[in-house]
Amino acid sequence: MPQRALLEICIDSLESALAAQAGGADRVELCSSLFEGGLTPSAGLLRITRERLRISIAAMIRPRGGDFCYSDDEFEVMKADLENAKELGADVVVFGILNPDGTIDAVRTAQLMKIAHPIAVTFHRAFDMARDPFEALDVLLELGVDRVLTSGQERSVVEGMELVAELVRRAGKHLIVMPGGGVTERNLERILRETGATEIHGSASGSRESRMTFRNTRIVMGGQLAPPEYSQKMASEPRVRAFRSLAG
Repeated sequence: MPQRALLEICIDSLESALAAQAGGADRVELCSSLFEGGLTPSAGLLRITRERLRISIAAMIRPRGGDFCYSDDEFEVMKADLENAKELGADVVVFGILNPDGTIDAVRTAQLMKIAHPIAVTFHRAFDMARDPFEALDVLLELGVDRVLTSGQERSVVEGMELVAELVRRAGKHLIVMPGGGVTERNLERILRETGATEIHGSASGSRESRMTFRNTRIVMGGQLAPPEYSQKMASEPRVRAFRSLAG
């Protein structure tokens, strides 16, 4: 295990960003709607978070939930959001695009990388939906992507550790392979030790009760699979501190 691993915490609120920083995170991945796996944060959230944080911010560029095969119109939105994130002070941008056949969309990825330059690019867990991880890694290496976030193409990185370790070995110093997905205090050290990764990604989340004293429980403000109205999933400063201690 490396002496000290970089710790990235995924968040979707300013309160969580501040908790991550206070807990010792090195970087936050700023999103909206973590319930959908993370979407592009609003300009207001990014601007205020940038004003309040000293640590690095990786801004998600994802126009909708679901798959990672985007229409031309959706791609135009991604380009505009990326330009906005860059202007608002993001240190890293995070995106991923696939072709219908499950290969990396190298053409569009290259276009987004050109817009992002000179800030760093993370290719997110769209990688885990690619048809062949080694083929996908080769494409990302050829493109010059800085980092890939992966659970090893499994539901959790613990299940995918063997693949993550092989990706770390193949990428060498040319690309950072950052494990994420189901990281907890119980498995963080093991993940770092067995994969050889130098960065790790997690949510370190807990729940905070709503400040509402009046509660109408007859309705929900979303679809059938909506998150609870009167509690919020937030980054937990104590859990971030625990992650930080375990990561060195």
